[in-house]
Amino acid sequence: MKNIDKVQSLLPLGYLFLVTLGIVKETISYYQIGINIIRYSSIVDILISPLAAVTSHPVFFITVLLLFVFCFYLPQILLKNEDKIGFHKFVGAKDTAKISMLAENERIDYYTTISIKFLGTFLISIFLGYGFADGRSIAAKIKGKTLQYNYTLNYNDNNSEQVYIIGSNTTYYFYVTKGEQTVKIAPIASIKNIELTKNRMLNN
Repeated sequence: MKNIDKVQSLLPLGYLFLVTLGIVKETISYYQIGINIIRYSSIVDILISPLAAVTSHPVFFITVLLLFVFCFYLPQILLKNEDKIGFHKFVGAKDTAKISMLAENERIDYYTTISIKFLGTFLISIFLGYGFADGRSIAAKIKGKTLQYNYTLNYNDNNSEQVYIIGSNTTYYFYVTKGEQTVKIAPIASIKNIELTKNRMLNN
């Protein structure tokens, strides 16, 4: 119970940490295609940036989810495997001999702190790595003209464009039109609807 209470007390700080990671991830990703995403982001975009980042790809979502689950149970795992010195060192727990001399509740507190540090370190690595890889991949596809143009944007003036959508937020769409290498930014209000013309989940 004390372990859960400690985690709950850190939730506000943890969310601020995730918001920062979400902003940095988006900034790194969009910077590689020449966009300062902060200029086009509202307060709402910033606040939901962690959720937007985590749900941007199934693999990324599953990885982060499994990491949270693992770190939640990590204090108990460390407590039950205090003889596994190599594992303890891997997650950042040192001085195993001294720690084993403490009372169980003190060891749980220590392992909880280690778990939080381990989680933070891996989240930084995952968010920054994904932001860099995502931006680099999109930039390379734009330069190599290998994008898959799966969407059609229908504008309020009845014009349409076949596009590759890089991303969006509460105010703008970021995309590349078929046959071009220019990144375009369009206000959501100027778009009537979006057609998913090539749906790999429905089309055989």
